[in-house]
Amino acid sequence: MTNFDAIDALLAGAKKEVPLPPAEERRALREGLSLSRAQLAQALGVSPSTIGGWESGRDPSGEVREKYAYFLQGARTKLATAATDDSLAEEPADDAPAEAVNAEQETGQDGVDDVEALSAPQPCVLCGQPASHQVAGFPQHLEPTECGTAEETQTQQFARPERPAPQREPRPTAPAARQDSPAARGVKVVPVGRRLKTADTPDLIGSAVAAALASHSGDVEAATAALVKRAIPDAMTLLDETRKGGRYDVVAHPWLPDILRKQTSRGADQIWEARPKWSRAELPPGEHEVTALDINGAYLSALKTHLPIGQLEHTAGNHYDRRRAGVHLITPPVWEHDAVLPNPIGSREEPGPLWVTEPTLRLLLRLSGPKYGLCDPPEIHESWTSGATEGLLEKFRIALKDARERAIAEDDEVTLEYVKAMYSKFVSTMGESNYNRELYRTDWMHLIRSQAFVNLWWKAHRAYDEGLMVVRAMGTDELHVIGDWRAVFPEGRGVTEVKVKDAYTVGTPTITAARHTTARRELPASSTGMAAAGAWKPRPAAGMQAARAALPTGPEQRGGTPGPTTD
Repeated sequence: MTNFDAIDALLAGAKKEVPLPPAEERRALREGLSLSRAQLAQALGVSPSTIGGWESGRDPSGEVREKYAYFLQGARTKLATAATDDSLAEEPADDAPAEAVNAEQETGQDGVDDVEALSAPQPCVLCGQPASHQVAGFPQHLEPTECGTAEETQTQQFARPERPAPQREPRPTAPAARQDSPAARGVKVVPVGRRLKTADTPDLIGSAVAAALASHSGDVEAATAALVKRAIPDAMTLLDETRKGGRYDVVAHPWLPDILRKQTSRGADQIWEARPKWSRAELPPGEHEVTALDINGAYLSALKTHLPIGQLEHTAGNHYDRRRAGVHLITPPVWEHDAVLPNPIGSREEPGPLWVTEPTLRLLLRLSGPKYGLCDPPEIHESWTSGATEGLLEKFRIALKDARERAIAEDDEVTLEYVKAMYSKFVSTMGESNYNRELYRTDWMHLIRSQAFVNLWWKAHRAYDEGLMVVRAMGTDELHVIGDWRAVFPEGRGVTEVKVKDAYTVGTPTITAARHTTARRELPASSTGMAAAGAWKPRPAAGMQAARAALPTGPEQRGGTPGPTTD
């Protein structure tokens, strides 16, 4: 009987999931009540991006699903009741003036201008001033004289006397628009995502830092640890805040092709990010002072890149549209300048086609153009792209950059570590990660990372073009050069500046260089490094010793014909 009791208890506790309406109806119900995603998210205890995911087709589960279903059912009931009240209100009273009756009939049958009185004034979507009515779900002024936006439009209309004003006569093809409707004023109803624009973004970062320090009694280490731990959800909150009033909504959970999905649970997808891992094959004879430069805020700067807005669409053929962005299957061109500059597609030994990101493809196309002419154009076989914009995360990036600059100016290490954790974890967890389920954009993650690598490549090219000798380029932020780098790059901690990571000496003095030249030419590449010859003179920095050991030396002058290499 014990087994049956357990089964009975299981059946008693089991319950069927509450059904939800289709995704498009969920958004319509919310917008029908003039509620923003932030308002609904606060009531349900989730983030606005999560609401966006539900309205794009992703279903919640557990207790929050029941709460969401309860809201949707209540919204549906309230909208149905409001529609019934509106139909009753359209019946004219016996003593109503004939002109008012005609006006109500004209607007009531149109189905476009659904006018409803508001219990409390709300900002007009056209001028921002308080309005006591809403039209088609949007707070608006009914009289043109009350709306500040309409004044300019009406002035322009009255300034053209050669065009007579249209007569208020019904047309057989469509009902006449009411005089004070948005269409008659020449004013377009603003979409729901652009109704309200805040003048200033709240200082969410400063508030979070102050609260963390207060809760930990001023303990800097404890406050920093707590802020770093919550960096991912705080970054998503900041993203939602900076996207208010944006032209495009962030599609948080789009469908993605298989090339952007991991082949195994711990494996990788098929996208090649072109991460550089390059060292100069040979150095000129003599002793050289190498400076390892650190590129500040590499991922922060890379947030400004062309990102696809919607779901990716497939195209085939060797054609390219700069108005779109995504990933592309290409055959890369041959790179013949590896002796002085890294390959734009990174350290890849396998030949043949590969999937690259938008920043990598744009770099190759630019280098193959008439201005640089460093390689042939890549051959594009197929692409997964969507309409794109470079400013999708720009407000988010600027908010982080400004907070970082203030922290540096005020020597605020707590805020500095907090901001760094926010943008670095934001990039690393927006793919298939269990740490950030509010945003699944694997395509964005690859594009932002690749943009950081592209930015490093352009710094290497600038150094070479300005007469420096590029010795090494690694990852997103490491560039080793020989020469007066301060004449090329500004020094500092800003995102447009660089700082010294290390400095070391490589090579042998010129007086003894000839003695070792023959020996270096006869040894394989793995043995020609000056570390093996005992000629390295590193300054104390243990973290850079492995990087220096991989640097071989050989006869080659800057800008001249490369000397013989050793393989």
